[in-house]
Amino acid sequence: MGTLVFADVLLPIVNDRILSWRIIEVKSSTSIKPYHLDDAAVQAYVAETAGARIDSVAVAHVNKDWVYQGDGGFNGFFVEADVTNSVRAKFYDVERWIGEASEILKSPSPPRKSIGAHCKAPFECGFYDHCSSSVKKAEYPVSWLPGKLKAELADKMSDLNALDMREVSEGLLSEKQRRVRGATITGQAFFDRAEAQKTLAQYTLPAYFLDFETISLAVPRWSGVRPYQAIPFQFSVHCLSSPSSLHHHAFLDLSGSDPSEKLIEALIAACGNAGPVYVYSGFEKTCISQLATRFPLKAITLNKLIDRLVDLLPVAKAHYYHPAQRGSWSIKNVLPSLFPELDYTALEGVSDGGMAMEAYVEATTPAVSEERKAELRAQLEFYCHRDTYALVKVWSEFAGVSVELPNVHREY
Repeated sequence: MGTLVFADVLLPIVNDRILSWRIIEVKSSTSIKPYHLDDAAVQAYVAETAGARIDSVAVAHVNKDWVYQGDGGFNGFFVEADVTNSVRAKFYDVERWIGEASEILKSPSPPRKSIGAHCKAPFECGFYDHCSSSVKKAEYPVSWLPGKLKAELADKMSDLNALDMREVSEGLLSEKQRRVRGATITGQAFFDRAEAQKTLAQYTLPAYFLDFETISLAVPRWSGVRPYQAIPFQFSVHCLSSPSSLHHHAFLDLSGSDPSEKLIEALIAACGNAGPVYVYSGFEKTCISQLATRFPLKAITLNKLIDRLVDLLPVAKAHYYHPAQRGSWSIKNVLPSLFPELDYTALEGVSDGGMAMEAYVEATTPAVSEERKAELRAQLEFYCHRDTYALVKVWSEFAGVSVELPNVHREY
């Protein structure tokens, strides 16, 4: 057969002196995905073909509702589901897959198959760049259009990066998609300044601008935390008390212990008692809500803070679009379209949330040197500071308020 598999867990089962095996495919996701069954089916098929008697097959995945009690016990962390019948029903497909793969390996040339959505689902193929290198890329790819595409359009495409917006009828697009298409093709930004100002006019100074950096671990470190729950270890808050008075407050805990209680105290102090707290997306609201659940004695104060949150992302999506955004309203795309000198790509070290998580993990590793930890701290502080400085800049443009800001490179 020439097919090699490695089972995550292989348990012996003896009944009436007959040995059989139970295969358990362990996944880090919080639910069973269709391709998990394919993985398990290949393992079971190859094992049985090799002569092993397979009693049953299961997929174990992370229990998203499990909460770590802080006692070192992890019973219930995994949920195990028996998939024996589903796996055996795929044996015919597995035999075909292996046969097709064997024929491809024997061939002196790669198979002829158009690139498309299958190249990136459930994961991107390692040969995608190679296969797509000969395909002409659209100047204005349809993949930049926001939201779900209508079925009539989606059915016509094998690759969203190959079809150009100029080839698409406006009748197949939503209002927002037409707006993006128009701005992209003409090169002219869309900015309904009057409506943006009207939306934000109801909020007065002082105003606060908040951003969290979080760590999300599959296996929680701290009591009261669920798998993959985002735990803030850092925040940046800019406070604008008047157009000429901007102050910055920050918190960063790299001790490796649960940062939550100290962060709550610092956050409450930094955000004052009144005034809008601007954020970008609903992420900060979710984090604060989860902190209120974990620490009920602070719930009233934290819920009051939630009531003050004002999300700038819907304002941006409704009233602003620049061709340089390429279909994304991420703050990292919106900010440089308004202020090119503040492009995130110019940052050294930490420049996105994923890198912030990696920096946190490295900085809290016992073996890290003090010099390296200080370097990571500086990167994290500057990156998180940039996020809320960006919020102030974007808000001032949307609200039509002229603000005297300190130099972006000022250290806090």
